Amino acid sequence: MFKKISEAFTLIELLVVISIIGILATLLVANFNAVRARARDAQRKSDVRNIQTALRLYYNDTKRYPCEDTTTLQIRACSINANCGAVNVCAWDGTWLIGSITYMTILPGDPSDGRPPYQYNQIDNDNYTLEACLENESDDDCQGNASWCAAGTGCIYRVQP
Repeated sequence: MFKKISEAFTLIELLVVISIIGILATLLVANFNAVRARARDAQRKSDVRNIQTALRLYYNDTKRYPCEDTTTLQIRACSINANCGAVNVCAWDGTWLIGSITYMTILPGDPSDGRPPYQYNQIDNDNYTLEACLENESDDDCQGNASWCAAGTGCIYRVQP
């Protein structure tokens, strides 16, 4: 008589295919998250270098680097005062403007929500440090650990004049 030919997949075959797809999806998502973290780190480095350029422009105009706010470690240079008294703090993601001079239309903050912004420390009139927390701890530009970085990472990127 006639043989009945089965044209459907078995349950085992379907489970194997679904498992393989799940494993591949997990690998791709993990790799995608790592790529996004490296992209945010590249943005942080670019932002810090741009702020460094603006700090140098400020130095050229005033013959000193700006003061820092000792509480928030933000740049205190949104008005000029030779002794750093009562100087306005420049907000991250705000405009760095003094009178008619615009040093940065947007003083960039950290590109990731929930992470601490950059930290600025004036050492003296001619020196400062500007730091950013990097997500990728194996980054070649990682210069040590900092307690102020978000949980899970302590890698800092630091620039100086």
